[in-house]
Amino acid sequence: MDFRDIEPSSTLRRAASAPELTRRQFVKLTTLAGTGLTLGVALPGCGSKPGGTVSGGLVMPFVHIDPDDTVTVVCKQLEAGQGVWTGLPAIVAEELDAAWSQMHVVDAPAKVPTYGNLAFNPKGLIQGTGGSTSVANSWMQLRRAGATARAMLVAAAAKRWGVAAGDITVSEGVVSHHASGRKASFGALAGSAAQVPVPSHVKLKDPSRFTLIGRRHLPRLDAHDKTFGKERYAIDVMLPGMMTAVVLRPRRFGAKVASFDASKAKAHPGVVDVVEIPSGVAVVARDTWAAWKGRDLLKVKWDESGAEKRGSAELLEYFRRLAGSKDALTAVERGDVEAALGHAHKRIEADFEFPYLAHAPMETLTAVCRLSPDHCEIWAGCQFQTIDQSNAAKATGLKPHQVAINTLAAGGTFGRRANFESDYIVEVASIAKATGGRYPVRLIWTREDDIQHGRYRPLNLHRITAGISREGKVAYRQRVVGQSIMAGAPWGTPKGVDPSAVEGNAAAEYDLENVSIAWSDPKAGIPVLWWRSVGHSHMAFSKEVIIDELAEAAGQDPVAFRLGLLGTHPRQAAVLKLAAEKAGWDRPFPRGKGRGRGIAVHQSFNSVVAQVAEVTVSGNDIRVDRVVCAVDCGIAITPSVIEAQMQSGIGYGLSAALWGEITLTAGRVDQSNFDGYRVVRINEMPKVEVYIVPSTNAPTGVGEPGTPPIAPAVANAVRAATGIRLRRLPFDLAAARREHKA
Repeated sequence: MDFRDIEPSSTLRRAASAPELTRRQFVKLTTLAGTGLTLGVALPGCGSKPGGTVSGGLVMPFVHIDPDDTVTVVCKQLEAGQGVWTGLPAIVAEELDAAWSQMHVVDAPAKVPTYGNLAFNPKGLIQGTGGSTSVANSWMQLRRAGATARAMLVAAAAKRWGVAAGDITVSEGVVSHHASGRKASFGALAGSAAQVPVPSHVKLKDPSRFTLIGRRHLPRLDAHDKTFGKERYAIDVMLPGMMTAVVLRPRRFGAKVASFDASKAKAHPGVVDVVEIPSGVAVVARDTWAAWKGRDLLKVKWDESGAEKRGSAELLEYFRRLAGSKDALTAVERGDVEAALGHAHKRIEADFEFPYLAHAPMETLTAVCRLSPDHCEIWAGCQFQTIDQSNAAKATGLKPHQVAINTLAAGGTFGRRANFESDYIVEVASIAKATGGRYPVRLIWTREDDIQHGRYRPLNLHRITAGISREGKVAYRQRVVGQSIMAGAPWGTPKGVDPSAVEGNAAAEYDLENVSIAWSDPKAGIPVLWWRSVGHSHMAFSKEVIIDELAEAAGQDPVAFRLGLLGTHPRQAAVLKLAAEKAGWDRPFPRGKGRGRGIAVHQSFNSVVAQVAEVTVSGNDIRVDRVVCAVDCGIAITPSVIEAQMQSGIGYGLSAALWGEITLTAGRVDQSNFDGYRVVRINEMPKVEVYIVPSTNAPTGVGEPGTPPIAPAVANAVRAATGIRLRRLPFDLAAARREHKA
């Protein structure tokens, strides 16, 4: 059964508003499964936080048990390599007492509130993946769904065998009554289970009884297909009569098509159509090569009257002027920071510079669209299904309910697919509209398209003045200048400070009595978007570097100094201690040998990560030899996935720290591929050790928290080895040496 054919609309929405399902509602839902058991259960007390509730109740994601014993979990979150196709089914399987070998996963259709992300909206009105919320927002939903399915299977067995439900056990997908020796598989009971009343209350397992959750090496459900090239991505979608499209976009952001000459492009063999769309001119052809060659032959005149023409140097100078002006919004104000700085025994003043950054996922943006007069169907690795559905509807002149989104696996995203304009989705829908829906269209972005026409991590400038008194009290003033990401939200520009611009600041992370954080939103025409860990990616760097320098100024060990500022942050303190212990912090490197060790700790997405980096500095070259990472992310659903995500986040953050930089000259992006936008190569990846703090708390984010601490940990290690302060990303040790001598 194709779960994309399920239409859990009016019946399921009515069920969601009731405290519990009536028998009639349940029968309507379960008939979708034929002879199996499908659950889309509304359960009271199932909120986005453990023990919380949401007004009107919640609709559970479907759990489908087939007669062949397959247990299918419909995953509402995009699988982009972060492991949700394993972590979410593990939650269901644990409460269901299923065998891992019988678990299966499929993508959910674009349907709210059924598949809404409760962290984005407590009523489930937005379906999407991001903010490291996939497991956290599904935790109680899926536990209750699994426990409910288990209870109904047990009830069905008890009725069939004429025994008490309390005498029945479930293990590894088998329901048993030991006294009589009777046994039955899930599949054998599924049809009967669909007929029993839905329990209004189910008992969840005590974490001490977990057997799947926390298992060290739980095989990933997507590993086989990805290993053998069977996983289906958007580029693999093949529809009858489908054409391939590429788009010629302006080199300057904000420019528009003034006119174009497509005569040579249309004459090229294989080119079928050339059409103008809002973002540029699309060339449609029978194959990708013909589309590329046709695009090369296009002649376009651009209207650049509204385009951004400044380069990186001019923009950064503008940011510096803003940092010195009074034009700022206050994010945090506590105590009297000016007086405290005035009486400080030692002060540090520093500017931190952060360039634009591309997301650069391995899979470039790709989408397929099939359009008819009253229906639009899209195949893509969608990250914001609800917003994509709405934007595609506007582009095609349809209503959102007439747009079907088929979510496929994505080869990475790091936030790139989650943009308010749904740029690549709107492009493919616009091409289908402009060509009259005569054929399905597959849009492909090249790597050059990805790098030069992206939506980037914002350029940022942090100006910090910090001081420490003779008594060890820290005063901290910070001015952040960086473009607002949330200003592009469909619900309007945020009033006041954009939280994504100042998240993870020192006032939130440490016990500071005198602190001031302010933010300015510069006017720049470069499109910006959240990038893995969003504001934490730059805030953690400036914060942890300054804290380390304050420790040096105070003559204290960096770990001990931090612990003195973490009295009300026990999770941070515990993770910091663990990382330091595992790294051998008490055994410092000999001085003058070019070896250094640095530490950083940061909380993001409700998880705490501390990292110790060991580096070797030779001349102006920095080699990261070893990283010790400690993480507190609540209950570890799948430890191997958590370890992989910490390693991934470290590699991603190292790429940005050592090389990552998008620069502009006269408004045009200078880089075009990985030759100019460097990432860490396999031989440059350090040894990474990951230690997970045991916890019984609800799970928190994992996909992003590994990224923020790595750059400051490396910078602090370099300073420990050389005495040179690194305050700009990516690192330029030669330039930093010159500044140090000056």
